[in-house]
Amino acid sequence: MVAAEVVVVTEQLAESYDVVVVGGGAAGLSGALTLARARRSVVVIDAGAPRNAPAEGIHGLLGREGMPPAELLERGRAEVRGYGGHVVTGEVVAAARDDDGFTVTLADDRTVGARRLLVTTGLVDELPDIPGLRERWGRDVMHCPYCHGWEVRDRAIGVLASGPMSVHQALLIRQWSPDVTYFTHTMAPLTDEQAEQMAARGIRVVDGEVTGLEIVDDRLAGVRLADGTVVAREVVAVATRLVARGGFLAALGLTPVPHPAGVGEHVPADPYGRTDVPGVWVAGNVTDLVAQVGAAAAAGVTAAAHVNADLVTEDTRLAVAAYRTPLPV
Repeated sequence: MVAAEVVVVTEQLAESYDVVVVGGGAAGLSGALTLARARRSVVVIDAGAPRNAPAEGIHGLLGREGMPPAELLERGRAEVRGYGGHVVTGEVVAAARDDDGFTVTLADDRTVGARRLLVTTGLVDELPDIPGLRERWGRDVMHCPYCHGWEVRDRAIGVLASGPMSVHQALLIRQWSPDVTYFTHTMAPLTDEQAEQMAARGIRVVDGEVTGLEIVDDRLAGVRLADGTVVAREVVAVATRLVARGGFLAALGLTPVPHPAGVGEHVPADPYGRTDVPGVWVAGNVTDLVAQVGAAAAAGVTAAAHVNADLVTEDTRLAVAAYRTPLPV
């Protein structure tokens, strides 16, 4: 259990830490909590722009079903601080290798040293350039049925074709509602097999470019086509392009690359979060683009455990070298 003593919340950075965690979402805070409990000095540097901020609640996370995202993060920060970890608001703009590890630079020119880096900066959702989508994002424009499907069950749902996973998304969403319409928008026509699948599942297919959303009394009422037709819909689902937030890693030779599924860009890593750059681990949506909150948190714990094991190996190597060094006479 967390000790009962009063925890002083401070945003002041120490000169260096065993681990700097970049990103303070579920993955970063879970990783930092694991490291702090392992008696590592650790700081979480968080820019304060969580991907799920527009959502009313978190779903699929056992024991925290429906909890507002901001509340989950606040609890997580308190738990990290309760074990002596630091949580600091700031944006990391650069990371460079030095003799002892890494130097991390923030946008306000503060710097901090780290023996290891755990990057959990998440991703950015790039939406199609259609008026109204961004403004309704997280309300009646959604992307993940596992996150929001229950809340829109049995409603009139439109699926906007926007990428290679759009047909799959439409078939998936059919599980939550019998009233699904697929808008081909500017994507290639359906194959015969896809058209048959849509027909078999009772999914209406509407051809033509989508030019906007119809809003009535601050509610989504329909999808507007280029010819002026408005198709009545209460919810729109769209597969966004998912792009990892990892630009600051470029100086270390680590940049996001296209995801094999064609859904965006991610930072590759092994199953434990280890990247191709020694000393740098990643966890959460920055590497696993489709991870929900629970999976991201678990990945943060896994990566942190391997970071700590790597540090133990280094500590042991240094201790053995010192042990073998004869004491001065």
